[in-house]
Amino acid sequence: MGRAGRGGQTLVRVAVVVRAGAVPLWWLGVAAAGIGLLIPGLTGRAIGVYAGVALFVLSAAAVTLTRRRTYTAWAERASRAGRFDVLQDRAVTIRNWRRAHVWWLAGGFAAAVAASFAVPVAAGAVLAGAGVGLWLKAAWLGRLERRDDALLWVRADWAGSGAPTGKRVQGYRTTGLAAGNAAPGGARRHGP
Repeated sequence: MGRAGRGGQTLVRVAVVVRAGAVPLWWLGVAAAGIGLLIPGLTGRAIGVYAGVALFVLSAAAVTLTRRRTYTAWAERASRAGRFDVLQDRAVTIRNWRRAHVWWLAGGFAAAVAASFAVPVAAGAVLAGAGVGLWLKAAWLGRLERRDDALLWVRADWAGSGAPTGKRVQGYRTTGLAAGNAAPGGARRHGP
């Protein structure tokens, strides 16, 4: 999967991999929290909602700030993408990430709903906060890319099932801001 023709590699956008989990985590979290509102739970709905708000903020902050130094260090040492490297389409990267994590997402949703029988809303708020945190981290990566005037890529085989700072990663590659079909930060590129 990571090899391309003539010695090149298949590269995936770092920000797209980070951003891939934001939407499903957000919506699963919102759905789990909504179901939790219908369950009185052991603590009662009011305590669950207050706990949920606090946990949402903590979850979003933790996910946003985790491994920032690692991303920055890899960005500073990144090498230019090769002539024969293949840049993976944004939609393909997102689809691959979601396929690799579908059971994890389903398990997280089920666990969040089950936790509502103890503390309503709270676990769903954690999932939603994680989704927001991933979106904020991708936006931060977008600012880093604009500052350096270079998009960040990682080999598909190193990223594996969606870990652009995992143990297998040995470095990032860069391209100009116009490369690929995702804007800085991993959002869909608009316009021609």
